[in-house]
Amino acid sequence: MGEPVHQPGDPDRGRPIRDLADRYVHRFAALNPLVATWLGLPVGQDRLPDLSPAGRIAHDELSRGTLTELAAAERAAAGAGTLTDIERRCGRLLRERLEADLATSGDDEYLRELVNVFGLQERVQEIFALMPTDGPEDWAAVARRMRRLPAALADFRETLEQAADRGGFTAAPHQVELLADQLGQWLAEAGGRGWYAGFTDAARVSGPLRAELDAAAADAAAGTAGLRDWLRTGYLPRVAGGPDAIGADRYRVWARFWTGADPDLVETYEWGWATYRELSAQVERAAGQVLPGATPRAAMRHLDEHGEAVEGVEAIRVRLQQLMDETIRDLDGTVFELAPPLRVVQARIAPAGSGAAYYTPPSQDFSRPGRTWLPGNGQTRFPLWQLLSTWYHEGVPGHHLHLGQWVYVADRLSLYQSSVGGVDACTEGWALYAERLMDELGYFADPGDRLGYLDRQLLRAIRVVLDIGLHLELPAPADSPLGAGRRWTPELARAFLGAHSGQPAAALDAEVGRYLGLPGQAISYKLGERAWLAGRAAAEAAHRDRGTEFDTRSWHMAALSLGSVGLRDLVDELGHL
Repeated sequence: MGEPVHQPGDPDRGRPIRDLADRYVHRFAALNPLVATWLGLPVGQDRLPDLSPAGRIAHDELSRGTLTELAAAERAAAGAGTLTDIERRCGRLLRERLEADLATSGDDEYLRELVNVFGLQERVQEIFALMPTDGPEDWAAVARRMRRLPAALADFRETLEQAADRGGFTAAPHQVELLADQLGQWLAEAGGRGWYAGFTDAARVSGPLRAELDAAAADAAAGTAGLRDWLRTGYLPRVAGGPDAIGADRYRVWARFWTGADPDLVETYEWGWATYRELSAQVERAAGQVLPGATPRAAMRHLDEHGEAVEGVEAIRVRLQQLMDETIRDLDGTVFELAPPLRVVQARIAPAGSGAAYYTPPSQDFSRPGRTWLPGNGQTRFPLWQLLSTWYHEGVPGHHLHLGQWVYVADRLSLYQSSVGGVDACTEGWALYAERLMDELGYFADPGDRLGYLDRQLLRAIRVVLDIGLHLELPAPADSPLGAGRRWTPELARAFLGAHSGQPAAALDAEVGRYLGLPGQAISYKLGERAWLAGRAAAEAAHRDRGTEFDTRSWHMAALSLGSVGLRDLVDELGHL
């Protein structure tokens, strides 16, 4: 892949800790073949992970064994004087991530993993979309993997049943209903034959392989329908009337998992509310720039109906591709210094039922480029005011530059630091920082575009309030324009979102589902952005103290090349660049 643009850390004096981290990734990929496909590793491409409780036990045994090996490697490196900065960072990340993951097992949190956004079904569909489909052998692997899906879903059901038997570790009832409805959407695809049939219809094959693909797609749809029906008739009655909230103790476990730190939840809730109030005022001013005297909701409706929009699913894909290509040309050599593989990114349309836009990083050899994915979900008209900021977040200069640079410097870092060791607060924080950076650079000069940017910023602040408020069952602040003094519930959260966001109803429903299914994940965006901004400010101050010039482009590339860093360390690491 050539020399990386920036090589952080001390001169390489051995890499036992990074080698251990890489061995962990390969062992983990053997247990979870979805990870192998995501990384582009040529193993297990026709298999699925063991989603039963036994599969989780094997995963935890790998984590514990790796922690034991890590302690020995760190002692040896310290004794030999070879514990360089880059080795130290890798070791701290590996330990923190494995311990955070084991904490979710220790509290049996994994037993309630029923998620409508970035959950099991979306991960499976995403992996099929990332599989090679260039020839008959590739499609044969797709068929074998699809054939195994019903058994994998049965294992997943076994895990949920074990949780229900134990009591107290079931998914939120609201979440069960959302996921069952989502599975129904996927099954309605391809004229009622299901998403899998629509995917395999693209295969230009005939004869036995065509028959095998059709049968595999039918099996996958039947397995999905079985899970949907069981969720509605077997699981939901067992959890009905149960709490949607998980409580403070369990929430802290997840907050650490998503952020790599132990945030003060009360302080974070109060900070989130203060940020919401500040951004609300900015949104109101921006709405007046769009439509004098209008409320934010009226201005957003005006933009939906009269603002610039793209008609057609393929047309919006092309427009988003153009946007990313233009942004790369604008920023490369000025704000960033991009290696050739990072100048390639593809816009794609996500599978039906996807809850949110997302990004998939390139394979380790860049043979599969980074890709952004837009949920279509039957929409044919796409107002651009809502999408511009989102694509700076998902694509360039957001996730694509960050995660793509990790892949580019993976040989200098470790495969772990550049992939499965990712911390959401680090990656989502950068992507939100990237949106703000584009605002600093003047890319939201159009009033509608700026309202879209501020609307997305406001949503991330609201996430902090609602995610913590829901699970800790806190009251809405006394100055809340909706539900003041009332305890946050999914219904109140949905109403609050509806009053403050320009997103369509389905997106708002999925947003509430995110909070219920992924406790703690939603706070990672704004907390991460705060850390990235504080890290840049600390680096600027350090340069001033030394009397040296702060070079934003160099700092950006150094920061992007650090690999994954949790919030416990991120500000300090960024401040020393």
